[in-house]
Amino acid sequence: MRPLREQEFAIYALSLPRGLGFGARPPVSGWSSDDGLAFGVLRRDASDQSMGILVMRRRTDHVWTVIADEHGFPDETSAMGRLSVSLREGQPREPVPRGVRPHQPLYEVEDRDPSELFKLLAQRTHHAAAWALNQTYLALPKPDRNWVGDFQTKNFHTRMWEAQLVASFREQGVLVTQPLESPDFRIETRRGGVAWVEAVTANPAEPYEHVGAKPSRAPEDISELFFGAAAVRFAKTLGNKIDRGYHALQHVAGQPFAIALADFHAPGSMVWSRQSLVGYLYGMGARLFGPDGERVGQPIYTTTLLGPTAFPAGLFANDLHQELSAVIFSNACSLAKFNRAMISRGMDSKGLRYTRIGEFFDPAPGATKGIPFCLDVTSHEYTQLWQYGYEPWSAELEVFHNPYARHPMSRAVLPEATHWFERDGELQCERFHEVAILRSRTWIQDASKPAPRLEDFLRSDNSGSAVGEG
Repeated sequence: MRPLREQEFAIYALSLPRGLGFGARPPVSGWSSDDGLAFGVLRRDASDQSMGILVMRRRTDHVWTVIADEHGFPDETSAMGRLSVSLREGQPREPVPRGVRPHQPLYEVEDRDPSELFKLLAQRTHHAAAWALNQTYLALPKPDRNWVGDFQTKNFHTRMWEAQLVASFREQGVLVTQPLESPDFRIETRRGGVAWVEAVTANPAEPYEHVGAKPSRAPEDISELFFGAAAVRFAKTLGNKIDRGYHALQHVAGQPFAIALADFHAPGSMVWSRQSLVGYLYGMGARLFGPDGERVGQPIYTTTLLGPTAFPAGLFANDLHQELSAVIFSNACSLAKFNRAMISRGMDSKGLRYTRIGEFFDPAPGATKGIPFCLDVTSHEYTQLWQYGYEPWSAELEVFHNPYARHPMSRAVLPEATHWFERDGELQCERFHEVAILRSRTWIQDASKPAPRLEDFLRSDNSGSAVGEG
């Protein structure tokens, strides 16, 4: 057996029901079998310092399954002896339990016509994303019967969002299950905090080819940005899910219900559409006024979104939608995210450079613009932005809480997300990660070429010879 790197273990452990949540018995070292079919960790009890082991092996469908979870060993030597035996080096894969539907291989397309997005995973530029997507798919407790077919064809983004959500949830130590067909997830903390989550993506009114599409630009008119076409698209997407009445299902009734939303309504729209979501949810935005250098934000309000549909604005501005506890959102549901999550952990970049370019949130009082950055994903400056030493799945996860929710969702359910909630009549923010990235793109290029500069990216109109993603 060989030592298992912490970063590698952090991916495999996403297949545990509580992911990285080990409570009072945290891991102290990790080990892998030489054949790669098993891994295990030594755990130390914080109260009595006794040792334990946790061992997982691959099933025949490649899913990790727990085969040993033991405790009470007096010292590391005895625990290590038990762990080495439990890895079962050289033994066949574990069988899929009777009555459990096996995970179908992501790479078997059968007679389906794969999308260009799926084909992109075979490219050298996306080898890290392909591996990470497969691991997070295998971590799903009970994926939909159509999951693989959807992922390979027209519903690639929706399934990718589900994979990213299970990684984001379990990274925070949350118990994630899929006990029934709908909603998609049930999440629970050790202290009993619960929420049901339905995942959805905002899709274009008219389909377009995502691969190679020129990124859309944010509307220059501030009212259009907050209350225009993007906000209308969010209103239709969320409204459709609300109308399905998930909150009234017998197994959901009386508990918090949230919708997890990712945006793909226009090429690269997730880079700028977050303001549109805020505009729709709270019926408010902000415009800048005053001379340059002294500009300050001035709130703007509306009760109706722009356009002929005249959709009401302010989903969370009154008590008409008490059944929806919160909206979970990320401006980084992308293949770039899956690439960065692996490359920043030390995965071989295969001679490529991954550069993230964008804007940090500026916490300075009165700040009206973000702080530009341009960082190599493997650099110390980048990886140390987070306390883990690599980019976490939950880095961009935000939860917008409904102040009128009949069953509020506790902020403790997703402790490492950024939470927006109302306090004393004002929208407040609570962050776990010190750094917040407002918007970004990721460039992929041959490492032998000169590293991109921020000014080059700005002049390039977000396009060029390198691969650029949100």
